[in-house]
Amino acid sequence: MDCSPAHLQGLFGTNASSAAAQYICGRFDAVSSKFIDTGYAVDNTYLLFSTYLVFSMQIGFAMLCAGSVRAKNTMNIMLTNVLDAATGGCFYYLFGFALAFGTPSNGFIGKHFFGLSQFPSASFDYGFFLFQWAFAIAAAGITSGSIAERTQFSAYLIYSSLLTGLVYPIASHWFWSVDGWASPGRADGLLFGSGVIDFAGSGVVHMVGGVAGLWGALIEGPRIGRFDHSGRAVALRGHSGTLVVLGTLLLWFGWYGFNPGSFVNILKTYGESGSFYGQWSAIARTAVTTTLAGSTAALTTLFGKRLFVGHWNVTDVCNGLLGGFAAITAGCSVVDPWAAVICGFFAAWVLIGLNMLAEKVQYDDPLEAAQLHGGCGAWGLIFTGLFAKKEYVNQVYGGDENRPFGVLLGGGFGLLGAQVVQILVVTAWVSVTMGTMFFVLHKLNLLRISHEEEMEGMDVTSHGGVAYVYEDRVHNKGGEMEL
Repeated sequence: MDCSPAHLQGLFGTNASSAAAQYICGRFDAVSSKFIDTGYAVDNTYLLFSTYLVFSMQIGFAMLCAGSVRAKNTMNIMLTNVLDAATGGCFYYLFGFALAFGTPSNGFIGKHFFGLSQFPSASFDYGFFLFQWAFAIAAAGITSGSIAERTQFSAYLIYSSLLTGLVYPIASHWFWSVDGWASPGRADGLLFGSGVIDFAGSGVVHMVGGVAGLWGALIEGPRIGRFDHSGRAVALRGHSGTLVVLGTLLLWFGWYGFNPGSFVNILKTYGESGSFYGQWSAIARTAVTTTLAGSTAALTTLFGKRLFVGHWNVTDVCNGLLGGFAAITAGCSVVDPWAAVICGFFAAWVLIGLNMLAEKVQYDDPLEAAQLHGGCGAWGLIFTGLFAKKEYVNQVYGGDENRPFGVLLGGGFGLLGAQVVQILVVTAWVSVTMGTMFFVLHKLNLLRISHEEEMEGMDVTSHGGVAYVYEDRVHNKGGEMEL
């Protein structure tokens, strides 16, 4: 809204002072600028707060992973979780962010902001980089769970660097950058008139990490003792159910930054100003759909596994909960709460079914990461193509009011077709890149540890000691051992 001294003079009469009109306009412009500054501050504060929530998921991943492996490999898996953040920080800073969001660029890969050059800009501030880095390291953490307890530490450093610096950023460019060939925010040429709706990353984060972990675990093979000589599965249970539950609840807490935070800003109206309904309401709805999907999946898993194994299993319930979260992540912002319940229910059965299949084919994933993140992530993309609501799609993504939405709500097959394309493309891209890398490491004998190391435990053989010291022994003056 512009303020013109000439306009004010016309309103006040010809005798109005030109200096007074200029002063009033100057004050008006100053107040207007303060409101703009406040808007930027509110949005960036919201984004940074969401980033801190997402980063807290790294603590959750560390606790979940530690509890899910045997005690003799605890230090190893904890170190990999710390280095996910550290390695990812360096490589996403140098290459990853530029490849993902370096606009203007082509539809395949970004080409600006390497090493955060020309930062901040009108397009991005530092908070956005930090938020996206937190997502990148989450993808790497998923993969580390699939190949836990049997992978050489040097191989871990190689795959983590490649995933966060190249593979994940390019995939995120395709679906999240405004220039990406399948982005729903493109100014023209939307895929099937819709683009892919993967709001917080069921495909970009969870499928990328899950498919990478799938190839790593397949190429390495199962852990020693996971299957007996007749091919039957033998449970190699993690050493701490307490850490599993703690990690799961921390991940639940962090998911409120992961999904609602993906709006990036909060101070946005839908329609006329002064309404009680705006982006802040959509953010709250997204938190609700996230909660309902995870909760439904947890309860479905609880009773579903009871039917199969005859007892209540807390680890299975935790994984079911996370499977529901991974599934709703794609469509959390564009579906109603009742649809989120459906999402969580089927996500639980997807996870149960894939775990049964994994045992049949003697596939070993200590954290069920490929099944949980890859399988439930794929279901989440399909779910979005079925249940995305027209009103919410238009509010969140804008553009053509007649753009496709959920098939079951009368929106045609355009969105569902785009979602299927994403599943196929992500699977192919990660398979070619990460699958090839794991295969090369395997051929060079750089992937799996030796039989002796695996039996002894990686904490002793690779990391200088064990995670838990149950007693301290010292030598007395007579040379005898005492506690």
